[in-house]
Amino acid sequence: MIRIKPRLTSLRLLLAATVLAVTAIATAQQPAATLNWKDADIRQVVEAVSAVTGKNFILDPRVTGRVTLLSPTPLGPDALYEAFLSILQVHGYVAIDSGDLVKIIPDATARQFPSQMGTAGAAGPDDLATQVVQLQNVGATQLVPILRPLIPQYGHLVAHSGSNMLIISDRAANVQRMLSIIRRIDQASDEDIEVVPLQHASASEIVRIMTALTQTPRSDGAPVTTSLVADARTNSVLIGGDRSERLRLRTLIAHLDTPLDAGGDTQVRYLRYADAEELATKLQEHFNGQAQAATGGGQAAGAGAQREVSVWADTQTNAIVVNAPPKLMRSLMQIVDKLDIRRAQVLVEAIIVEIIADKKNELGASVAIEGSGSNTPIGVTNFPDFLSGVVQIGAAAGGGATDPSGLIGQGVTIGVGRISEDGVSFAAILRALEGDADTNIISTPSVVTTDNEEATLNVGQEVPFVTGSFTNTGSTAGAVNPFQTIQRQQIGVKLAITPQINDGNSIVLNISQEISNIAQSAAGAVDLITNQRIVETTVIVDDGEILVLGGLLEDVLRESDQKVPVLGSIPLVGNLFRARKTEKVKTNLMIFIRPTILRDAATTAIETNQKYNMMRDLQIGQQGTNIQLMPGVERTVLPPLEELREDKTEGPQ
Repeated sequence: MIRIKPRLTSLRLLLAATVLAVTAIATAQQPAATLNWKDADIRQVVEAVSAVTGKNFILDPRVTGRVTLLSPTPLGPDALYEAFLSILQVHGYVAIDSGDLVKIIPDATARQFPSQMGTAGAAGPDDLATQVVQLQNVGATQLVPILRPLIPQYGHLVAHSGSNMLIISDRAANVQRMLSIIRRIDQASDEDIEVVPLQHASASEIVRIMTALTQTPRSDGAPVTTSLVADARTNSVLIGGDRSERLRLRTLIAHLDTPLDAGGDTQVRYLRYADAEELATKLQEHFNGQAQAATGGGQAAGAGAQREVSVWADTQTNAIVVNAPPKLMRSLMQIVDKLDIRRAQVLVEAIIVEIIADKKNELGASVAIEGSGSNTPIGVTNFPDFLSGVVQIGAAAGGGATDPSGLIGQGVTIGVGRISEDGVSFAAILRALEGDADTNIISTPSVVTTDNEEATLNVGQEVPFVTGSFTNTGSTAGAVNPFQTIQRQQIGVKLAITPQINDGNSIVLNISQEISNIAQSAAGAVDLITNQRIVETTVIVDDGEILVLGGLLEDVLRESDQKVPVLGSIPLVGNLFRARKTEKVKTNLMIFIRPTILRDAATTAIETNQKYNMMRDLQIGQQGTNIQLMPGVERTVLPPLEELREDKTEGPQ
């Protein structure tokens, strides 16, 4: 707070003395007045300054306090106003000119009001001024952290990088000081950048050695102004600094860039992703081919290159050991850096949808009539392709079969008859069947493989098929060592795929898809029957998109009708002399494919988390059901994936 007390014991006497002094100045045309205050109220001081200088003041309500002013020498109006501005600055206030008015406000809000722009030299030292500085040699953003501590809290300093300008808002005296500092910093220097190509040494090795030498603190405390950067592509060293430092560094580099007396250099490179044995073979072949091309070919040239460059692999550590001259060593290491990279992976999901609708209707009758005292039927209808008739049942019964029910097929079978030794024997069988079967199969096999690497997935069963048999039926002793030869065949879903990632996130897929299952046994088949659906193709699919590979749309209708001529055509009664069968099968099969590129560990983790959590959610959904005959036994549930990762991170205790 600002405190002002009048020198006199009474405030009224102070005001009277001030008015008299001002009046005397105005009357006698005196240029100066002596004003001394002690703990005077700041608003009364503003009134006195206004009377002396003739300025109109507007005070912010927050401007309060007391001020002390001791002036042993007379002060003119201008000097008094400058002293008044200093008083305001000391106590945290600022005066802003606004036409015929002067606004007195706190420093904290001074930036919200317009101030003198670009006239720091013309303004008073305590006036608020704004200056825009154009920099020529130094970046404006680089100077902001250097100059920020020199700006008070109420001031403002900002850089405009587009035009390389600084904007400073502060009191005129401090703005002038900042301009002086900026002019001394914004100076052109003789620093430049030179490129020093190397003939024998490695640029990265030279930079490592030179950096250790140049970054040592100087004895005089001066900062290190040189910089060294290695360009591996051109095997050059970039030097930055003043002329004397660059000359010194070039001399040192010239001494280091000398050929070796004999032999080459040996390096051991541990590979992160590539296979060491495969990479070593390719590199050796590469350098042998280069040597033959450079010398015109021939076995002698190849043997010389082999002696000059040797590459071998250590499979246990997945590392390659290289011995070669420095120039060839650099070329080799550049090749290794480009080949030893993390290869993208591809998640391939096959979606197989199969919908089958099978409808079947059967209706038929068999009739047999036997004459008196005879075992030969005199009238019979029999349709063995549809149903087992009375002839088969009678033969089974005559042969001593106690249970002929095996001859009765599916559906409803109704039989009537009479067996008489004296009269007429008869038998009749009626069979009716209606079938409706719907099949909906959705399979989603998936597999993850590396780019340009084949992956296979087999999900199914091995089914035995009889391929041959042997029996010795001609022997009186019966069969001797009978046997059958069996061949097992995989039945299920087979997926073989090789992805190739192209630019633009498109993927070329070489696909071999096979779907097989066991079909219902057909009439006349001696063994199992399998259904196969095979797709072999090459397609191009974008990342995450779904593409249809192929499918089968089949609609089969079979109608069969067997009847006795003439009798089978009689209305109503003719149904006893005919057998009808209708079968309609509609098959819809579609195969879709969806590849997803997994370029990094994060994307791979996301896909893994989704699959893992899906299986865990299914297990959690079954937790509410009890295990039959095992009360108190809980179902097994996968642990949360986060716990597994925490256990791996913590390691063994």
